[in-house]
Amino acid sequence: MIARLRRRMILLVLAGLLLAAAGVVAAINIMNWGSMTGQVNAVLDQLAENNGQRPDGDFGRFSQGKQEEKPFGARRGADMADAVSLSNYYTVALDASGAVTGWFSDRADVYSEDEVLAMAEAAMARGAGAGRLGSQFYRLAEQADGTYLLIVVNAQLEYSSFLGTLRTTALVALAEYVLLSLGAVWLIRRMVRPVAEAMEKQKQFVWDASHELKTPLAVIGANAELLSREAGESQPLTYIRSEVERTDKLLQSLLTLARMDRGTVAAERRPFDLSRAVLSVTLPFESAVFEAGKTLETDIPEGITLRGDEEMIRQLAVILLSNALKYSDAGGRIRVSLAAHGEKRVLAVHNTGPAIPKEALPRVFDRFYRVDSSHNRELPGSGLGLAIARSIVDAHHGKIAVASAEGEGTAFTVTLNA
Repeated sequence: MIARLRRRMILLVLAGLLLAAAGVVAAINIMNWGSMTGQVNAVLDQLAENNGQRPDGDFGRFSQGKQEEKPFGARRGADMADAVSLSNYYTVALDASGAVTGWFSDRADVYSEDEVLAMAEAAMARGAGAGRLGSQFYRLAEQADGTYLLIVVNAQLEYSSFLGTLRTTALVALAEYVLLSLGAVWLIRRMVRPVAEAMEKQKQFVWDASHELKTPLAVIGANAELLSREAGESQPLTYIRSEVERTDKLLQSLLTLARMDRGTVAAERRPFDLSRAVLSVTLPFESAVFEAGKTLETDIPEGITLRGDEEMIRQLAVILLSNALKYSDAGGRIRVSLAAHGEKRVLAVHNTGPAIPKEALPRVFDRFYRVDSSHNRELPGSGLGLAIARSIVDAHHGKIAVASAEGEGTAFTVTLNA
């Protein structure tokens, strides 16, 4: 249990650290991307306002790759992009059919005719007024005469800078995550260690106490039996023998749990006939169920096998059947079913009767826990049976679940891997 708790705490902390690191990286790079696209869009807006040329310039006439250059002129507005980014653009004129009629860039040596034509074709194919292809952001505007003007800003430097920042922040976050994870694992282990030691001492106490109590209990039982032979049966002796028997069963259950907790009892992994094992336990219960005025139904197909500890599985079936017999209503029905679903083996025990309160369902497998009702308190039992059942299922790396509803009864379902 402590190992499971420690594992869950570590997983939760690692997941939290991972989400935090991913969130920081995402926030930084989302803001960085927004800043870059905002700058590029500002450039595109200014170019679009000036018919595809520099502010305060003159568009002039288009030619294939060259235009009569004009002075840059004054910068307009405090948010104007720097001259390097603004100069790395080109403008393409297209006719109504989308064919290129000319293009211009004051960095004509950077772009080839094929690149310009491919960009124009891709922008027209998308049919959107704005977009991005790689590091190239564009605006496509329809002119009053039906022709088109394509303005492209190549933000290669900014885009490369964004990718570099993304890689850097990801690597820094990864390194930080690894270091923090190692520290968290170390801290959690230190925090859980006192709890683990306390649990180990508790297990040792249960183990020692159970063994120490067996001897005086045997002496009391033997003397009670001797007195009954010499003095005859009496009510006090009957009570003594009854309590000795009940306490002996409690000690046996405690010892079983102690062995499982200490790991001295391990589930053997051997193939066996699960159908036959469950039937061998179910059939002897028929007489007890009949005497109690109840009905036992079985649905156990032949030939279902399992790789596990047969004796433990028998004990598991006995616990679930005993529990169903104990808590089913008068004249009620108990149903035992076994099924194979691929590699899964499902054992279910259902009984009619009063429903377990919803708030009590998560605790039914706790040791010594019994649902707090006057009817249940009158029934014999120590509250250890279902705890042992869960330990057996855990030893087989399976799952056990309980479902209960008013008018439908209670069902325990065990799922094991074949």
